[in-house]
Amino acid sequence: MTRIGILTGGGDCPGLNAVIRAVTKGALYRHDLEVVGFSNGFRGLVENEARLIGEEEVSGILHRGGTILGTTNRDNPFAFRLPAPGGGFRKVDCSRRAIKNLERWSVDCLVVVGGDGSLALGHRFSQMGVPVIGIPKTIDNDLPATDVTFGFDTAAATATEAIDKLHTTAESHHRAMIVEVMGRNAGWIALQAGMAGGGDIILIPEMPFDYDVICSKILERRSRGKQFSIIVAAEGAYPEGGEPLYRQTAGGAKRLGGIGQLVADAIEMRLGMESRATVLGHLQRGGTPTPYDRVLATRFGVQAVELIHAGHRNEMVCLQGGDICSVSLAEAASGVRRIDPSCEQVRAAAAVGTSFGSRQEEY
Repeated sequence: MTRIGILTGGGDCPGLNAVIRAVTKGALYRHDLEVVGFSNGFRGLVENEARLIGEEEVSGILHRGGTILGTTNRDNPFAFRLPAPGGGFRKVDCSRRAIKNLERWSVDCLVVVGGDGSLALGHRFSQMGVPVIGIPKTIDNDLPATDVTFGFDTAAATATEAIDKLHTTAESHHRAMIVEVMGRNAGWIALQAGMAGGGDIILIPEMPFDYDVICSKILERRSRGKQFSIIVAAEGAYPEGGEPLYRQTAGGAKRLGGIGQLVADAIEMRLGMESRATVLGHLQRGGTPTPYDRVLATRFGVQAVELIHAGHRNEMVCLQGGDICSVSLAEAASGVRRIDPSCEQVRAAAAVGTSFGSRQEEY
């Protein structure tokens, strides 16, 4: 074995550069292996956009957000978009073309850094005979085989800072302030940031909410002299009997978003209370990674190289009980890790007076 390939797929995430640095330095310093970086996720794999990465390329990137390799969450090698005759696009299976490019670069094992979508693609390539090691990355923290994914801590810290700043405006104007955060169909960012920021109501997909319960909580706070309320809503949260709110983009894609404004409008209509919604959006993906994410990303990257050197293939590194270990790619891509409504963290939030807006709140 002489060469490791690496790509970063899916949405960008704080800590990606720390992983690239760890894989590169771990390969060079400990095992005298070369590293090939594929640009823009799986698109670079299909289109053979790659370069050797050395010490100079990874110097000074530990603290930087984003990824020096670039990324995309739209290019699936098994349904790759190519120009169609007469305009538009057609989807073509270019997986064999991607494998040929790995062979051209003499890559012995490919490191796929990504969330559930990227890891699922890595698993498909492993089933075609490509040696793959996965590294879990997502701000959503929703991968089933690891306790924590890098990027989550930074995203939660960004959301917490925003909640802290909105507190003063909410209190000054006697408003209900709704902060909509990312997380897709899992409420980890909302729960973590909501607790850290002292949110009065936290709305998560795992616990469908009721507008009457939300309004009752606001009125209960008013009865105690609290003329404002902070509500943290996960983008995938939805009311009982309803479903998550999606919007259609100009390109035809469906994306979660808009629940914050919906809740704000409902509060104004029902209580006559001035309400404002703030959507944090991609702010949560950017910025300098926290020390925790830098360290976790470094541990993941180093372990990935050690697994490769030891002959392991088709596994994903993970954090379980404080230790870095690994699981099969099949297990890593097996589903979504969501919040258990009866878990200790939900019970702790409820114990300090936080409502989840649900009629079935049982802790």
